[in-house]
Amino acid sequence: LHETLALLTSQLRPDANHKEDMVFLRDVFSERSLTYLMKIHEKLRQYERQSPIPVLHSASSLAEDVAEELQSGPMSVDEKELLHLLTSPHLRALLSVHDTVAQKNFDPVLPPLPDDFEDELEEESVKIVRLVKNKEPLGATIRRDDSTGAVIVARVMKGGAADRSGLVHIGDELREVNGISVMHKRPDEISQLLSQSQGSITLKIIPAIKEEDRLKESKVFMRALFDYVPLEDKATPCQEAGLPFKRGDILQVVSQDDTTWWQAKRVGDSNLRAGLIPSKQFQERRLAYRHKMGSLPNSKSLRQTAYDQGCDKEDCDCEGYFNGHYIAGLRRSFRLSRKDRHSSSGDANASDPTEPELLTYEEVTRYQQRASERPRLVVLIGSLGARINELKQKVIAENPHRYAVAVPHTTRPRKSHEKEGVEYHFVSKQAFEADAQNNKFIEYGEYKDNQYGTSIEAIRSVQAKNKMCLVDVQPEALHTLRTAEFKPYVIFVKPRIPEGRRRRSASSPAAGEHGRLTEEDLQEMRQSAQQIEQEYGHQVDRVLIKEDTPSACAELRVILERLEREAFWLPVSWSITDVCLWMSRQEGQFQKGSAVHLVPRILKMYKAIRACESGNLCWTFLKGSPSNISKMLVLDNIRPLTYRPVCGAPEPEH
Repeated sequence: LHETLALLTSQLRPDANHKEDMVFLRDVFSERSLTYLMKIHEKLRQYERQSPIPVLHSASSLAEDVAEELQSGPMSVDEKELLHLLTSPHLRALLSVHDTVAQKNFDPVLPPLPDDFEDELEEESVKIVRLVKNKEPLGATIRRDDSTGAVIVARVMKGGAADRSGLVHIGDELREVNGISVMHKRPDEISQLLSQSQGSITLKIIPAIKEEDRLKESKVFMRALFDYVPLEDKATPCQEAGLPFKRGDILQVVSQDDTTWWQAKRVGDSNLRAGLIPSKQFQERRLAYRHKMGSLPNSKSLRQTAYDQGCDKEDCDCEGYFNGHYIAGLRRSFRLSRKDRHSSSGDANASDPTEPELLTYEEVTRYQQRASERPRLVVLIGSLGARINELKQKVIAENPHRYAVAVPHTTRPRKSHEKEGVEYHFVSKQAFEADAQNNKFIEYGEYKDNQYGTSIEAIRSVQAKNKMCLVDVQPEALHTLRTAEFKPYVIFVKPRIPEGRRRRSASSPAAGEHGRLTEEDLQEMRQSAQQIEQEYGHQVDRVLIKEDTPSACAELRVILERLEREAFWLPVSWSITDVCLWMSRQEGQFQKGSAVHLVPRILKMYKAIRACESGNLCWTFLKGSPSNISKMLVLDNIRPLTYRPVCGAPEPEH
């Protein structure tokens, strides 16, 4: 107090007009009662700073909701105990006291403010906003403040009329719409009033006390892995503001301020206004809850899906020659081995059906293949009746210098007219089993006691010749091939199946060499396509509907040509530069605890790379002997990189 008095005294001019004021202030500050009051005030301020902030102001309501949810279905022992606790009088009384303290209902009720006080406040801070809009929505959502009852702007949609004006912000209090007071109107009435306003609209707004800085538009792009219909989502804060999308759509996320609801636009959409979509974290929580409640489809029931097996008749004359060119991997024995096929690591690493993959969004970026890069891998999968082997056969035969397939491995003895590396790679059974154990095959199988498989190295061999490698695999092998090394483009081929219960004629395109198809055959083909789309559709880049072989081949050729000259969306993880830090205890390169000292250097290098346009960095820490690390890399199909400079990044010290 005396310091404040000295400060005030020094700021007052030393003239006769202020003598009485200084004497008055000195007398007031010297009063013992004022000193006691200030000490009490400081104690209260200290308590307010140290007191915990309540997480929830309505714990009683939450407890009642939880108890009601528990009673809606069968309960375990723990759930029954929880219900007993939540409904006990003592706990309910405790939660009631908690809510009273959290809501500060114990504070004294102050007398009402003068009638003219609010008008004076409005005259100082009121803002009149006039917006011109067409039939589009305003682009803002509102909410009622529980404590004050005021109508607050809850969200401003990017690209909407309110956002483009730059005059409406989150936290602003809305008082009037076109001269009509909204103080005592319900939120749905206010929304109707805003939507009915055509042309220009005038808003009376009290600006937020602390206006948040408007963030720059985000450049994060996501591929949707599920379909979303806002009108069917009861959890959305505003169904009209929701953005509908389908699986495979590319979304530009322009705002992630809200951890539950993002704002996004569809790439290529003429509508510049953003819409609400569930955030990745929120959608994952919902899917996890659906799985727990048993309403999420179980992938285990989809494992026995029938796939396209190509020609599987014993008298089929497909020995690999087409138009005078030999094409590896087309022999009947190799194709029939797939009936007893295994994925490279699918059986061992398949996700537990009790913990399904929660498909929400996948962050992507634009990718344009450069001339110096190896061609992308093209993966064909097909449902029953697609006959993708025939498509691959024709496309490669037309341009064998541009396209090729991976030469399979087999344990079958080599025949007199066969050459190593042409028809097959002939290996011993022991070598084949060792490669299979080390996950060197994308898939393999057995036919007439002989094993057949397509190796990852065979694909690399084709790409090393600057040819585009075409492989047709079972869908389970996709998780092995979807890596940054191959950057695969996945094409799902399915035959066009007419609706209705009539049987298809023998001349119908889908009948082909199978002859006349019954309604049961057509139904099985439909189910095969539906199951593949349901389980693997999020990994597919293009769906090719096969009317007949010539038109399907023509469409496939167009896709392959576009793949070489146009830009496509790829997962961000595929454009990341891998830097492996080798930590070897045996060679003494790093002592115990030295990894901690590397962190500042790692962060410095990370920031330097992130500052570049193409700077994405993934650090992989491997600890162990060089031999063990090499085994790990082979098993996980990782090619180690000790260090590769990216965009002038500083050289590492270790």
